[in-house]
Amino acid sequence: MKKIVTSESVNIGHPDKTCDTIADAFLDEALRQDKDSQMAVECAIKNDKLFVYGEATTRAKIDYDQIAADVLKEIGYANKFQIIKEVGQQSPDINQAVVKRKICAGDQGVMFGYATNQTPEFMPLPIVVAHKLMRQYESFRRKANNFFADAKSQVSVLFDGNKPQAIVKVLVSVSHSEAVSAEQVRDEILKNVVQPVLDAYRELCSEKDTQILINPSGKFTVWGSFGDSGCVGRKIIVDTYGGVGRVGGGCFSSKNASKVDRSGAYYARYVAKNLVANGLADECEIQVSYGIGLDKPTSLWIECFGTNKVSQEEIEQIVAENFDFSPDNIIKELDLLRPIYKQTACYGHFGRDEFPWEKVKKLKMKKQ
Repeated sequence: MKKIVTSESVNIGHPDKTCDTIADAFLDEALRQDKDSQMAVECAIKNDKLFVYGEATTRAKIDYDQIAADVLKEIGYANKFQIIKEVGQQSPDINQAVVKRKICAGDQGVMFGYATNQTPEFMPLPIVVAHKLMRQYESFRRKANNFFADAKSQVSVLFDGNKPQAIVKVLVSVSHSEAVSAEQVRDEILKNVVQPVLDAYRELCSEKDTQILINPSGKFTVWGSFGDSGCVGRKIIVDTYGGVGRVGGGCFSSKNASKVDRSGAYYARYVAKNLVANGLADECEIQVSYGIGLDKPTSLWIECFGTNKVSQEEIEQIVAENFDFSPDNIIKELDLLRPIYKQTACYGHFGRDEFPWEKVKKLKMKKQ
């Protein structure tokens, strides 16, 4: 069956991604000083105001104003921001349920992990290309005078079953100064962003079949928080699988590892990727659920969409023998009490080898 699958990515100057980055910078600073920090400090942004709010139970001394100001400057804002804070401690009712001899789940919820062998990253092709476009744009705009941090990409791929047949549409919108015309923007982005990325996918692109759209609105000079509002956790499809694999209801950024919205989703991806990378299936999705204060999942479901190379029973046995979904083990096995989170906030949490949940291990399997 033929189908077109579309995924998007957004750059760090998009207000939602700016907020994700600031929130994870707060988390990293807390973990740098106190690995047992319980954090969920979020933010929202509009014009020259940044609202910082949430819960933090930590021994760390966190300068929220300075961390936020540093990130905003790093992104490219030249103006000063008014920072309004409302940060309290984690509810003692939640804290006593989570912090025990073993770390227990910080909330109830359902998380998903996904992997496919259609790309070397074990990710769906549309989201891989969309993220690569934004990474390439970020590299380009840092060296250019007339381009800013707010940008989006969107990639549509024609599939036959699970096999990519063609990249049929690429859309890139980037913020820029009044000094460059629409024609100049198109020429610069085509030459310095789109073509370098698509060169790696020549067999899927052609002048006849691949349509490229650059700044279809014609003008994008008001950018970031002055063009749109933003807040943490509004880009969970961008953060995960681009709409191919399912996602749970919770976002990742701002949350430490006891929050299973984050760590459970990371571990589900870890397991799904390992099953695919070890040749046990071409495609895999894991669903796991938790209850607050419990040290084990409340359910686990493994779906290979008929692509498994061994029986469903064997897949389930291999997972049981090689993986432990308890929050305490997830934190230990993936070493999640380190300040590694700011770098996750943009360009996706999955398909990037620098993260521990992306490592592939040799699985123990019973001999047939």
